Amino acid sequence: MSSRRFHLASLCAAAVLACATLVPAAAHAGPRLDRIMDTKVLRVGTPGDYRPFAIKTDTGYAGHDIDLIEQMAKELGVKVEYVATSWPNLMKDLQGDRFDVAVGGITRNVTRIRQVEMLPGYAPFGKVALVRTADKARYNTLADLNQPGVRVIKNPGGTNETFVLQNLTTAQVSTHEKNAEIPALIAEGKGDVMITETYEALHYAKADPRLTAAFIAQPLTPTNTLGFMLPKDDADYSRVMEFVWGLMDSRGGVKQAADKWLK
Repeated sequence: MSSRRFHLASLCAAAVLACATLVPAAAHAGPRLDRIMDTKVLRVGTPGDYRPFAIKTDTGYAGHDIDLIEQMAKELGVKVEYVATSWPNLMKDLQGDRFDVAVGGITRNVTRIRQVEMLPGYAPFGKVALVRTADKARYNTLADLNQPGVRVIKNPGGTNETFVLQNLTTAQVSTHEKNAEIPALIAEGKGDVMITETYEALHYAKADPRLTAAFIAQPLTPTNTLGFMLPKDDADYSRVMEFVWGLMDSRGGVKQAADKWLK
């Protein structure tokens, strides 16, 4: 081979090599996102006992958060598989990979965000009290709730329990495992107070005239928001879920859910 032909061959080889280095390798998402997109299944964990955000029904689940996560799954091109959990086990189950996202009226706070990711906040609320309408004049301040003669019923494992244990130390406090059953217990006189959030209290007060949502105008805590929880093990998954939430919000999906369930 002449030196000129050798030189041309060398140039061609170098050009091919350069082009190859410019073509990126096939992109791979994180393992959780890959699994969801491969199986076409998004596992959604929820206690399913917090109206109007997520409630277990005879046919499945319904509520504000259920509508939103179904919209997100549709945008992802996957189907939802619901996984039952409880408030005491919610964090442990999410971190133990029992599901990919947790929904159902979950308060955004520092304790949770230190351990998991949370999508943007929605439904601003404060802690309020659900009481019997006949007794509503008794409860005008936090001190009125924190009395030896006041029977407070709490559900275990969430921020409502935390509030009760920190602020109602003088009241008679008992625990009932099923959050959705507590309003009826209050209405029937088996307890006096349920600490909950704005929208759940309004829901039950609207459904049962024996109940009143107290402290709605001036909640017992500063305003906060709710949010969906994601595990911290896949940055690509978190990024995609945040994008899908933003897309849904920009199309009016979050407002539509609020108009349907929170008003």
